[in-house]
Amino acid sequence: MVSVKVVSKDGSETGSLELDENIFNIEVKENLVHMAVVQYLANQRQGTQSAKTRAEVRGGGRKPWRQKGTGRARQGSTRSPQWTGGGVVFAPKPRDYSFKLNKKVKRIALKSVLTQKVRDSKLIIVDDLKLNAVKTKEAVTVLKNIDAGKALIVIGDNDTNAYLSFRNIPTVKTAAVNTINVYDILLFDKLVLSKESVMKIQEVYA
Repeated sequence: MVSVKVVSKDGSETGSLELDENIFNIEVKENLVHMAVVQYLANQRQGTQSAKTRAEVRGGGRKPWRQKGTGRARQGSTRSPQWTGGGVVFAPKPRDYSFKLNKKVKRIALKSVLTQKVRDSKLIIVDDLKLNAVKTKEAVTVLKNIDAGKALIVIGDNDTNAYLSFRNIPTVKTAAVNTINVYDILLFDKLVLSKESVMKIQEVYA
């Protein structure tokens, strides 16, 4: 088992927590992590870009000048790609960039980045992230106490006050256990989990 220290919101160490080795201590598969990141970014693309081909541009039906005798290069239309106002060669059209990954591949990729966070000492486990009220100032203090900085904070299902407080901080992103993904974990330097979140991750991904 992998043991990681647990801290309180004031930064003091309150004990340690044994983590499931099948999630937090596996062989890191960098190729699967790469695939998961590529898929995430591809799925974010709107794919709404569009330009007109020479067939779709209005005008240009008449030959601009006769074929021979002018000394200029032959031209068939003023809407050819080399003309200003002409169509675009291989014009981009709306398309869906998303693709699917096997569920097993996504799971292994997620476990790989969780494992790497543990090995890099970038995983911070807090015994409780609940806040009594929605106060961003209090959330900033908690971040300083646990030395989180730029962090992805995974909050429990019922921690509404914590979610609303942390989300106002520009260097922080909040997420629930069922919404965490490989890209966000890699994007942020630290990963902050409450003990409740750790238990739920081990329950969902075991």
